[in-house]
Amino acid sequence: MSLEDRVAATAKNLEGKAQEAMGEFTGDPKDKAEGKAKQTEAQLQQTVENMKDEVKKKID
Repeated sequence: MSLEDRVAATAKNLEGKAQEAMGEFTGDPKDKAEGKAKQTEAQLQQTVENMKDEVKKKID
């Protein structure tokens, strides 16, 4: 996983956590759900990139 991809995934995860917390604080279920979705997307992105890294290691 490139450094740029790691930073992007981490930023999306943090954005999702902040949005979820804001939704919790304001009582907005839409914000809360969107925040959780962003976190899930970031985790998926990290998993895919980690799998790419493993495949590359095996090829090299």
